[in-house]
Amino acid sequence: MKTAWEALEKLKFNGDGLIPAVIQDVHSGTVLMLAYMNKESLQKTLKEGRTWFFSRSRNKLWAKGETSGHVQKVRSISYDCDADTLLIQVEQTGAACHEGSFSCFSRYLLEGSNQPAGRGTEILYGLEKLLQERKEQRPAGSYSTYLFAEGLDKILKKVGEEATEVVIAAKGGVKEELIYETADLLYHLLVLLRNEGICLDEIMQELASRRK
Repeated sequence: MKTAWEALEKLKFNGDGLIPAVIQDVHSGTVLMLAYMNKESLQKTLKEGRTWFFSRSRNKLWAKGETSGHVQKVRSISYDCDADTLLIQVEQTGAACHEGSFSCFSRYLLEGSNQPAGRGTEILYGLEKLLQERKEQRPAGSYSTYLFAEGLDKILKKVGEEATEVVIAAKGGVKEELIYETADLLYHLLVLLRNEGICLDEIMQELASRRK
């Protein structure tokens, strides 16, 4: 930690005493958000191991996830060659964006043929949020509403059916069919998790623990 405090003195804060911080998901590499820190918020980040920022509009410190629960656990902090920008790698709980997206950078001026790293994670978290809304609001005509209304046994039956379809598609050797059936299975698994009150974060944390 002594090295971190010494490096703090090398950083170049702007005229307002701020430095931009790029926040990146440590697992997928997805750029989650851009925020600003002053010395105090950076010191609190180093001390507590979760991100603190300085709000230019409210003129005060704020901790990521203090109201939403979407806390960012800090895994590394580096700075660029000019010492005027931070790169902070975190384990993101839930969505980083206040609009519900995994990343704040979910709109495109130009989208390449190769999807950026972490886009799949963003889609999964977006689907999880939508399913939670379906579970709570139960809009008429929604297939998700139908599943939640039918209950656990129906959902389990569909998960079993879709798992079987994945196996058949894999044995059939047709890539497009395997992709289609896998998407169906993932959807029904997410319905099951929502029905049982299990968050994607809990699954991600379990997967992350296995990597260790």
